[in-house]
Amino acid sequence: MRLAVKNPFGDHMTTHWSARHQKHPQAAQCRTPARLGPVRIGVVMLPTDPWARSVARAQHLDTLGFDHLWTYDHLSWQRYRDQDWHAAIPWLTGIAAATSHVRLGTLVTSPNFRHPVTLAKEAMTLDHISAGRLTLGVGAGGTGFDATVFGDQPLSPRARADRLEAFVEVLDGLLRTPEYSVENSHYRVHEAQMIPGCVQRPRLPLAVAAAGPRTIATAVRYGDAWVTFGDPASSDPTVAGMDAAVRSQSSLVDRTCERLGRDPASLDRIFLSGNDPRRPLTSLDAFADFVAWAQDVGFTDLVVHDPRPDDPVWDQDPLILDEIAAAVLSS
Repeated sequence: MRLAVKNPFGDHMTTHWSARHQKHPQAAQCRTPARLGPVRIGVVMLPTDPWARSVARAQHLDTLGFDHLWTYDHLSWQRYRDQDWHAAIPWLTGIAAATSHVRLGTLVTSPNFRHPVTLAKEAMTLDHISAGRLTLGVGAGGTGFDATVFGDQPLSPRARADRLEAFVEVLDGLLRTPEYSVENSHYRVHEAQMIPGCVQRPRLPLAVAAAGPRTIATAVRYGDAWVTFGDPASSDPTVAGMDAAVRSQSSLVDRTCERLGRDPASLDRIFLSGNDPRRPLTSLDAFADFVAWAQDVGFTDLVVHDPRPDDPVWDQDPLILDEIAAAVLSS
């Protein structure tokens, strides 16, 4: 086992999101980011297990020292379509009450079945229940069951990008303002009351998932973090293909920051390892290589899926997270 697995992280830090969040994200001048400091590590838990098991697992991950813990916000999802699947906000509320340190978030929620007024009110409340530990991850929404459950037809990519910008604009305004009214291309809000406001100021962080130019522009305008898992339209499933796609996206983020007058270093960058050909949880060496790659690209945060031995993709031994915690998070 190589001890160098500790080195990429330096003095591992937790929950600095709110400290960075005190300034408006567009206040600083644009410059090239230098991402050589600590990388924060998070875990996605699927909201599919019996509640007692989910609580025990979340408490264990909290005790191990992981920086953030996420769940998907879907009504059902892909290969778990016909299995138990709990609602994200109540799930996170229970996990918030059962944990003490780990940050919590949706990865991600979307306007497929959410309205920004009700979502903002729920997120504000959850920020209080969690004592300021919530990050709201948002995205454009896919074309699966969530998009058709109300009898609608799935939107085109362009229409979803338009809707995401309108959705995030309203969320940003609601979460910053005690009383908020707006009318944009998709939403009309009249005197929405958001009292007492978020624990985190000026609002809780927004992490915006984005893959293309228009959604990346939304992430740069409104987000405290940009989220990617690669290019969903890529036809190259290899490590080299993933690397090229993500580096291209990261370069686009930098150029968009320059165009919109934002300091790139003010935007956290989260990589979600989903169907990643690297399979970073196969060993500590694989994870160390994953971290080194992420730092080289410029990511501030990495998120992996909690291993599930019965899952066809995330089937590693769950004890690998204990090994990572012992080798990395305690350093």
